[in-house]
Amino acid sequence: MKNKRNRFVWLSGFMLLLVLVIAGCSGDNTGGDEDGGDNSGDSEGGVTEVTLWHMEEPPQRVERFNQVIQQFNEEHDDIEVKPQVQSWDDAYSQFPAAIQAGNGPDLLFTLPDYTTLIQDLGVVQPMDEIYESLNEEHGFTESAITPYQYDDTTWALPIFGMVQALWYRADFLEEEGLEAPQTWEELTAAVQALDTEDRNGIALPASKSLATDQVLYTFMITAGAKDIIDGDNNINFNQPATVKAYEMYAELLEYSPNDSNTYTWGEPQAQFNSGNAAMAIEKGQYLAPFEEESGRPAEDLGVVPMPVAEGGEEGSIYYSNGIMMLTEDEQKQEAIKTFFDYLYTPENYAEFINAEPGLFLPVTESAMESDAYWSNEVVSQYEEEVRTLMDIAENGALFGFTDGVSSEVGQISGPNILADTLGQMISNGMSAEEAVEWGQQQMEAAIE
Repeated sequence: MKNKRNRFVWLSGFMLLLVLVIAGCSGDNTGGDEDGGDNSGDSEGGVTEVTLWHMEEPPQRVERFNQVIQQFNEEHDDIEVKPQVQSWDDAYSQFPAAIQAGNGPDLLFTLPDYTTLIQDLGVVQPMDEIYESLNEEHGFTESAITPYQYDDTTWALPIFGMVQALWYRADFLEEEGLEAPQTWEELTAAVQALDTEDRNGIALPASKSLATDQVLYTFMITAGAKDIIDGDNNINFNQPATVKAYEMYAELLEYSPNDSNTYTWGEPQAQFNSGNAAMAIEKGQYLAPFEEESGRPAEDLGVVPMPVAEGGEEGSIYYSNGIMMLTEDEQKQEAIKTFFDYLYTPENYAEFINAEPGLFLPVTESAMESDAYWSNEVVSQYEEEVRTLMDIAENGALFGFTDGVSSEVGQISGPNILADTLGQMISNGMSAEEAVEWGQQQMEAAIE
């Protein structure tokens, strides 16, 4: 099998032409300077500068992250952490070239599959010492840290988790005399009953996007097909349980809005809050805006674990969002350790992740037990729902990390092959069996 490093050579050659233009990659860079990290220990006036790239672009997230980081900077005269806002749209196409050209950051937000890609550049630094110190004090949850630990090394620290669940309008279910579904059979029956002339039974994404990948994989988990690719990069996508998941998804799309093939994350939520859809499958971002956007009381928002297929298993896609350290500079690494000691203190950590209360779930035991986290207005109002999400996260999974750690999973997630497989059914008229066979072939070609 070819060394994956070689796949970056052509990318680097092309993208180096853009580096002078993007100057540290495109992005808003709100809250930081406009230059990427230089990965050197030089500092002005005894101040060690640490550049952090994150891809959380919504304004409220940017503002809250900046607030916490500014507080840290004000309390540490010898360290300045500079946050810069980037975009996931650029992460796969532009970041590698920028990093190789020396215009990358010292700290970079990541996902488990994305870590395997950047790791092949030879720049990701082990974080074992920092992890051990923080874990002893705060206790990282197993589902959050496991995807970042392999080859006897910790390659990133989890910063928050996100998990999917089935959201439903409790008022609509009550009108139809329905209970929240626990099985696929019950889910199908409920969606059909809730579908009317004025309302869709469910709203699902069906575009070629990460949003569709995520919901599809949740169906695959509950169908019993979570092991797509193993630690030796053997692909097992083409199996009966996968076909079953795609058939179910296609059936439910009949009760989703007609333009679902353009949907990513925001559209199903908008349909749900407007009352145009009775159900949706997503993460915890549904909590905070529900009352204002729906005009309904909080008790009309319901959430349960993802219904399970016959012969399947409980679970959902779980994303442990993390932070990688790219700098080799010892002075910067010491500053980063100081920053993380501050960030993971329950009071500071709660303020940081409650940039999106309910969506960004805590990944440390100390935060889960802290008043600072539970006293947040949204979290306290929806405490039962947040605890449900935390329980679901314990059974969370992410493809490429369920049977060992695949070094090639980024080649599957990057081009959205899961969603593209669904597209073969929607746009090209393939059966589920034909589409899944096609998807297997695409995955095999991607990792060659």
